[in-house]
Amino acid sequence: MGALFRSEEMNLCQIFLQSEASYACVSELGELGLVQFKDLNPDVNAFQRKFVNEIMRCDEMERKLRYIEKELKKDEMKIPDTNENPKAPAPKEMIDLEATFEKIESELREVNTNAEALRRNFLELSELREVLKKTQVFFEEHGGHHSMIDDAQMALVHDESGVPSTTVQLGFVAGVVPREKIPVFERMMWFACRGNVFLRYEDINQVMKDPVTGDEIHKSVFIVFYQGEQLKARVRKICEGFKAVLYPCPENAQERFEMSNGVATRLEDLKTVLYQTEEHRRRVLASAQKEIRLWVIKVKKIKAIYHTLNLCNFDLSHNSLIAECWCPVVALEDVQRALRHGTELSGSTVPSILHRMNTKETPPTFFRNNKFTAVFQSIIHAYGVADYQEVNPAPYTIISFPFLFAVMFGDVGHGFIMFLFGLWMVAYEKKLLAQKSDNEVWNIFFGGRYIILMMGLFSVYTGLIYNEVFAKSINIFGSSWKPNYDDSALEANTDLTLNPATMFDNVTGPYPLGLDPIWLSSLNKITFTNSFKMKMSITIGISQMLLGVMLSVINHIYYRNWLNIFCQFLPELLFLLCLFGYLVGLIFYKWVAYNDRCTQCAPSLLIHFINMFLVKYQHANDGFETQSYQCETADPDVTGCTSQTVFYPNQMIAQLALVVVALLCVPTMLFIKPFVLRSRHNKMLKRREGLAAISQSALIHNEELNEQIRSRLIEDNMNEAPIGPDDVKVDDFDFSEIFIGQAIHTIEYCLGCISHTASYLRLWALSLAHSQLSEVLWGMLFRVSLTMDIPYAGSVIIFAVFAVFAALTVGVLLLMEGLSAFLHTLRLHWVEFQSKFYHGNGYNFDAFSFKNLQNAELDD
Repeated sequence: MGALFRSEEMNLCQIFLQSEASYACVSELGELGLVQFKDLNPDVNAFQRKFVNEIMRCDEMERKLRYIEKELKKDEMKIPDTNENPKAPAPKEMIDLEATFEKIESELREVNTNAEALRRNFLELSELREVLKKTQVFFEEHGGHHSMIDDAQMALVHDESGVPSTTVQLGFVAGVVPREKIPVFERMMWFACRGNVFLRYEDINQVMKDPVTGDEIHKSVFIVFYQGEQLKARVRKICEGFKAVLYPCPENAQERFEMSNGVATRLEDLKTVLYQTEEHRRRVLASAQKEIRLWVIKVKKIKAIYHTLNLCNFDLSHNSLIAECWCPVVALEDVQRALRHGTELSGSTVPSILHRMNTKETPPTFFRNNKFTAVFQSIIHAYGVADYQEVNPAPYTIISFPFLFAVMFGDVGHGFIMFLFGLWMVAYEKKLLAQKSDNEVWNIFFGGRYIILMMGLFSVYTGLIYNEVFAKSINIFGSSWKPNYDDSALEANTDLTLNPATMFDNVTGPYPLGLDPIWLSSLNKITFTNSFKMKMSITIGISQMLLGVMLSVINHIYYRNWLNIFCQFLPELLFLLCLFGYLVGLIFYKWVAYNDRCTQCAPSLLIHFINMFLVKYQHANDGFETQSYQCETADPDVTGCTSQTVFYPNQMIAQLALVVVALLCVPTMLFIKPFVLRSRHNKMLKRREGLAAISQSALIHNEELNEQIRSRLIEDNMNEAPIGPDDVKVDDFDFSEIFIGQAIHTIEYCLGCISHTASYLRLWALSLAHSQLSEVLWGMLFRVSLTMDIPYAGSVIIFAVFAVFAALTVGVLLLMEGLSAFLHTLRLHWVEFQSKFYHGNGYNFDAFSFKNLQNAELDD
């Protein structure tokens, strides 16, 4: 819990690696996953680094693996996930991997080239067979070639004078053209040849496949008769423009029959060869299918290792590499153990050295999370990564986030459905993780399965407090309201009033858990629940803001920023408590002091809170103040008691004192800190001028300093506190900047306390909206259908109504309302809560780890 409350303590380390052991040592550190390497060559181009050739070899291997994966997907062969995590192979194994990938790729490319050529040949022969078949049908229908012309297109054998010619030589061409081009092809042939050609066509029923893409293509066979060489050239030109394929077609029927038989024989041979080619391709892919996942992990590990080695400096004199890295202090022994193991694996006799360094650099932020806390930590990091060892809001968010959501979403039925959905995802998380869905929406829901589970569980609790189950109440313990109306009064009146003085059972007391079920059926339910939920929202909001202010002092103490405690924390705390803490106190006082027999003089808290700043008070009539304070059965007409009358002794003095204290906190926050910092800065400058020094480092190394000053500065340096987000460097001090920053903080906090308190009223507003929307949905569907008196068919109507009710409940109340409540809860944590203590200006610890490579995608 300590690591979750505050980030891990980090240390900058220097590692000396021998060249022959560097690969194995970095590989072991990658398996450990607790080291973040720094780039010691930021100005060196990526192509000028030492291991650029090895990285380029890895890129080439990844390219080949992507090609193999594409071929596997083309044949719909799934890549098995064995959940294995192989070690990074030794550098000498790269040659074997490269040879394996090269062999598989070359075989696949050769097979694909041959198969494409065979499929193209098969397509051409299939089209030729269809041309021969269709042309034979054309000629048979018209009794031969010349008879067809005589019957159908005699105009082609007439000369221009209209006199029939005795010697006519007609030619024809046959081929195939895409089916969608046939209408345009026919019109173009008619207009270009001026009607002097005869065109017949027929669709090919056999489905053809493109030899390259494998997509289905639809074509038609056509035959064009023409007269003369000029028309022949024109017809061929049109066919070429429409990308029609022309095939030889003999005029003699016997020749066409013999050619058709030959084409059929060649097609059968091609089918056999194609089948054998596809079988060889499947065998090659099947051998790669079993190993490709492991190959990908190995190649990515090799590439990651060499990329990390490129971050190091190379020492030619000692033939070693020097690396710098951030590492958690608690993991230093594990890192040393990994270095020793890597040295042993490499066979090196020179050990690797880990040296801890002192630095003024800001370390990265690292939290140890499990799968439950990770989702809450990600919500915090979406706002900003915590500063180094700053208080982490995540532990408090684990409870407050689902609780605030449930305050707005309180319903036992809806919460239970959400809880079951989250429980299902948690129970089957291993099975669902193995599916590796690409649906982005599903992945968002599944990633937040634990927070959905918690939100559903808390919603069940708040639903019990509100006593709402799908907009209906449940009576478990019996109502404390005991109406004494007789049957005649109930029959004569539709609306009756329950007087608390006579109809509330004070012996049994209030309902044991949550609201009394009678309130949900009352006409003034909204009036009652509005008051209850509004005051509850204010109480919860100010309590959470107070927690945020209290957490800020933990940061100040840790960073030893004592000035912020007295000039920032204490004024903020007093300002919040004197104004809004007092308001919460009034809420509880009113709940305790005013009961069902004391309502005539009950104060209006909002009016009293406003009058507190206006210094406006209304007193009871003389002689009756004591009665108004005690809230006895005094007559308001006599006492002058109203909702604006002071309701406890010395109220004006107490409230005036609180307002004065709160107002004094504003200049305290605004002025004291900047002027104290300027005073410290001026004193430091005077000390430097007196000692003829220009910096603190010069002060320490100045040999003319007396021993007392030297020892004091060294002691201060040894006991220096961690650098906090509010610290100001002495050499960079700018009074105007500090003052403006403090003024912005003061204004933001003071106005924020007001706006943030009002912002928590969204808890009341969304809770009311959810309750009313649920009630409207019930009333529009079930209330109407249940009052219908239809024998037999009523059950069918109820079934249909329930289907609609269930769909709207899930789609509107669970998804839309749930998303709305989630976003409002997110805002309350980011703005109203975290702004009181959380800066979020750090950067995340990005460890060199092989953990995520196990689920690596091939197309990354």
